Amino acid sequence: MSFLAIDVGNTRLKWTLYERPAPGAQALARGVEFLEQIDRLADTGWAGLPEPQSMLGCIVAGQAIRHRVHEQMEIWSVEPHWVVASSAEAGLINGYDYPARLGADRWVAMIGARHHVLAREGRARPILLVMVGTAVTVEAIDAEGRFLGGLILPGHGIMLRALESGTAGLHVPTGEVCEFPTNTSDGLTSGGTYAIAGACERMAQHLRARCGEEPACVMTGGAGWKMLPSMARPYELVESLIFDGLLVIAQARGLGAANGAAARLLHF
Repeated sequence: MSFLAIDVGNTRLKWTLYERPAPGAQALARGVEFLEQIDRLADTGWAGLPEPQSMLGCIVAGQAIRHRVHEQMEIWSVEPHWVVASSAEAGLINGYDYPARLGADRWVAMIGARHHVLAREGRARPILLVMVGTAVTVEAIDAEGRFLGGLILPGHGIMLRALESGTAGLHVPTGEVCEFPTNTSDGLTSGGTYAIAGACERMAQHLRARCGEEPACVMTGGAGWKMLPSMARPYELVESLIFDGLLVIAQARGLGAANGAAARLLHF
């Protein structure tokens, strides 16, 4: 039973077709499109695909983008379903004040991270998850699978645009990260990088104090590789966490079961 997983971020749509909706499933095809170009998916990336039997997606880009994705999926008869954060799912407990207001990408990635650490280490432990993209989020999860809370920061691009718009004459190219910057470009790049790294380290210290042990530190997101060398502690870079999370959720919901799978999809 083939399964289509879709991750729609703020700038790009990424998709993977799997052989089945379960962790560890083989990927049959994958692709990525900028949001400005998703209206051609049915004629390009999806044109030659076998029809998926089920689909689950994660979207943060809003209703208009979701509608455009639905239009592209009309080449198949599969019904689209989208994850919405809930109070608990797939072994993760949502500690947000209003659980449904937690971003779907954060929720799915945390589920993927917890499953990844459990599979890798064979035991539960606290997890610090950093997602580096247009925005940066820093999530704290305890050993029992409870999401304790998270930080939200502007990503590098937003930081630089904010400085350029608020500071007269500040229009400089991207510099290098260094300990003692001696030019404006390096100062901007180093400042943004260390701001993100410092926030991550502070949350790691909070999580260690709360749980009494060092957390497993995991990083994901398109710009994660840029941050790794500047972090204060070792992180594992796992680029597929949202897709991993979608597979875990699909299995937990019984999406691949023949009897009543669609009825168990509570979040559209």
